[in-house]
Amino acid sequence: MMDILSEMLGYAFLVRALVVGALVSACAALLGVSLVLKRYSMIGDGLSHVGFGSLALATALHAAPLAVAIPVVIAAAFLLLRLSQSSKIKGDAAIALISTGSLAVGVVIISRTSGMNTDVCNYLFGSILAMNRIDVYLSVALAVTVLFLFILFYNKLFAITFDETFAKATGVKTGVYNMVVAFLTAITIVVGMRMMGAMLISSLIVFPALTSMRVFRKFKSVTVCSVFVSLACFFVGVVISYVYATPTGASIVIINIFAFLLFWLVRVLMTKRVAVKKPGLVLLMPLLLLAACGKSETAALPEGSAAQAAFVLEYPSQRGEAPAQAWLRQADTQGEADAATPVIEIKEKMFITQINDIYLNAGDYIGKTIKLEGIFRLEQYEGRQYRYVLRYGPGCCGNDGNAGFEVSWQPRTPAGAAPSQKAYPKQDDWVRALGTLQTYEEDGYPYVYLVLSSLSVLDTRGAEFVTQ
Repeated sequence: MMDILSEMLGYAFLVRALVVGALVSACAALLGVSLVLKRYSMIGDGLSHVGFGSLALATALHAAPLAVAIPVVIAAAFLLLRLSQSSKIKGDAAIALISTGSLAVGVVIISRTSGMNTDVCNYLFGSILAMNRIDVYLSVALAVTVLFLFILFYNKLFAITFDETFAKATGVKTGVYNMVVAFLTAITIVVGMRMMGAMLISSLIVFPALTSMRVFRKFKSVTVCSVFVSLACFFVGVVISYVYATPTGASIVIINIFAFLLFWLVRVLMTKRVAVKKPGLVLLMPLLLLAACGKSETAALPEGSAAQAAFVLEYPSQRGEAPAQAWLRQADTQGEADAATPVIEIKEKMFITQINDIYLNAGDYIGKTIKLEGIFRLEQYEGRQYRYVLRYGPGCCGNDGNAGFEVSWQPRTPAGAAPSQKAYPKQDDWVRALGTLQTYEEDGYPYVYLVLSSLSVLDTRGAEFVTQ
């Protein structure tokens, strides 16, 4: 189990996802109790659709997603609150009105700009790659704000949750504190939907609160239990997603469903006076799933085993050889190129996810040494040759796609370097590439590629089609 956790923490994108996800889960659980008791539980679903529309607008305007989404969703939350208090439009109808309208606007904007691409799928169903470093800092600040305001106004929120009419009669400014709830919910939805997706973010609000209410009856106990359950389900869901290569958002929701059924069973047993003297112990049950994940590891061939013996093409200038000479040697060692340099290895298990993370956050990886295995491909475009090491995988909406890097034995210039005299493998050979990530600009667009230090042709092929 510790090996899995250590391996997960080796991925920068997973660390970002764990930090943001834990904070969002805690905030959503805190607010979920009040929203469920006030019968506003579907406000999360409505605001997430508004968030989708605002993210689509940000994409069309080439603006920062959170900078556009936050004010739009906050304004929508206040509007929903006003409409729900109107005698003409009830709460559920107001949510349906705003959510479906925003979703339609978002789809139209995207269809007229970037089209239904991978970014759209990420907005709808979530992606652990959605957060870059700046988004993480902003998300942490927003989450801390939500937690601080909830604790500061806890007594007032408690009052308006259970009896808003009585609280208003005693002088509590219920309108103001309803606005606070709407404001905090909007922030939580915007931060969380980038990872959970517009379709699934409301589950973080609804499930933990309903789960805790199966066993506990006091507001404070339900709130504390909701936070614990939400965090436990989030971490278990992420681990299961990593181990079994399942979608992260959907895995978290399924674990929440399991926790709800578990707590419901405990409630049934308690009602029938079965010996359950300490219901708080059931909070530990979701963590058992985390331990179970450790048993699913599969053995892999050791790096550099006999099955992977091959030949390596070295860049000749590194050894002072003639340009046309290719060096042959066994591939059971990495060689001098990366002996003293930390290597970022693109692993088969998270191939697409790692590649996408490097493309989305290229500034964090430029100049670093990267190693990957894949299919060698030679492509011709407008009279120029482009060489890639890649693997195939699912694209957006069922379309085939691929992930990998362009490779070259020598640095490129915007105008294009002279053809290299160094030999390359044959088309569709299975290779291991080791090189430094660099960038160049062509036709006004930036591209990243690997300047090779070694290229190995392997006898044993890995998975040509990868899913995560």
